[in-house]
Amino acid sequence: MCRVLAYIGPETPLESLLLRPENSLINQSLDPERHPELQLAGWGFGAWSEHLLKPEKPFIYRRPMAAFYDDNADRIIPSLQASTMLAHVRAAAYNSRTVLADENCHPFSVEETPWTLAQNGDLPNWVLLQRELLQHCEDKYLKQMRGTTDTEFLYVLLLSLMEGDSDEEVQRAIEEMLQLIARAMKQLDLAALTKLKLALVSPNRIIGVNVGLGHQGETNPVGDWRELREAGPGTSDFALSMLLEPMYLQLGRNFQHDETSYDFEVRSEEEATAAIFASEPLTDSDDGWSHLEFGEIVFLENRGERVTKTVRTLKV
Repeated sequence: MCRVLAYIGPETPLESLLLRPENSLINQSLDPERHPELQLAGWGFGAWSEHLLKPEKPFIYRRPMAAFYDDNADRIIPSLQASTMLAHVRAAAYNSRTVLADENCHPFSVEETPWTLAQNGDLPNWVLLQRELLQHCEDKYLKQMRGTTDTEFLYVLLLSLMEGDSDEEVQRAIEEMLQLIARAMKQLDLAALTKLKLALVSPNRIIGVNVGLGHQGETNPVGDWRELREAGPGTSDFALSMLLEPMYLQLGRNFQHDETSYDFEVRSEEEATAAIFASEPLTDSDDGWSHLEFGEIVFLENRGERVTKTVRTLKV
């Protein structure tokens, strides 16, 4: 599946997030540490900065080609900095049905909401599941759909279920979305492993989600993801391991001061001024990174002097 990276904190050069780290997001498109396939189906990022002419809106860049082949990466990224950023490299089935287009690259952003979204996941049979799920989608979001991906549809569904922007309201919408998907799968006899590892981002906020459904559509799949991973690519156990594996978090400060490589000072929440949420660590080792386990949601917010973190268990 895809790779996701989100950041909040002081204004920081984007190349410190996307290009310089040992296991940078651009590098992950070619050599992901925790995924067996290349990420060749496109990439993109959204960035908020007080230096943009419209600082309240994200600068969105998306391109339907492998990130490591994009010659714009070395030209655009070094010129930008951001206090909030959401980036993504896309993996997709390599067949004639996969549509490579700007509209199918993450992150997704529409009018009438502060939220952008990127996903490391998969909603099988989503076109058929729409028979049950479309009734929950609001027209103002549906009419803005431009692509042909499950993630864009999930984005529309989630926005439609959100009654507000508070942590509690967003969590309820995510829980309801998963319940609706599980119910639709059961009604249409389309149960399948569903991976929803989401990054929902607005200025100075990241909401990270690690949730999904098992092979039979169950909301509480269990297993040790490390042991399941030994089954190897192409097996049902390996697929389940990809569902149950954690997402990664890091809190710290002074990330923006390094000019040559990744050098983020890991700090406790009381001292941290910046936070990263990612599909895999930006370093070759996991040192300094904590986990967002399967079934959890994390709320990260930049409050100026420090970044706060709240982790909760999703009720699904």
